[in-house]
Amino acid sequence: MNDAVTSDDMLHAPLVIEYGFMRTTGPVIGAFLTALLDRRVLGIRAVDGRVVCPPTEYDPSTGEPLTDMVEVADVGTVTSWSWVSEVRDGQPLDRPHALALVQLDGADTSMLHVVDVPGGSGSISTGDRVRIRWADEPQGLITDITCFEPIGDDR
Repeated sequence: MNDAVTSDDMLHAPLVIEYGFMRTTGPVIGAFLTALLDRRVLGIRAVDGRVVCPPTEYDPSTGEPLTDMVEVADVGTVTSWSWVSEVRDGQPLDRPHALALVQLDGADTSMLHVVDVPGGSGSISTGDRVRIRWADEPQGLITDITCFEPIGDDR
């Protein structure tokens, strides 16, 4: 006698995993994202006076709550970068590009984003100046910053 259980013998029930709530962005990240709608970038002043961008709700050194939002420029300096030569589905650009830390003018920290470098990996260096390329239709998301692009690249 064969006592093996087959899939026809098993009971099945649908299982749906859901999260029945929405998380708000809060006053700091909410202000940052709202400013992107107007093609402006906000940072936040830390306890020691440094400007953190993107802003955080709490001071990275002391943990104290932060509230002093500061507008920073849409241009900045590449502080570090890595080249993406093989583009995969879901990446921000459909061609080779750099992932870079960019310190916007007026900020004391860097933000990670994509730099569109038409000339390839030999056309970007630490210290290069870049500018935000804004999305055609801002939506209040980090993707409102489509990417950064070199300024006055004369190489």
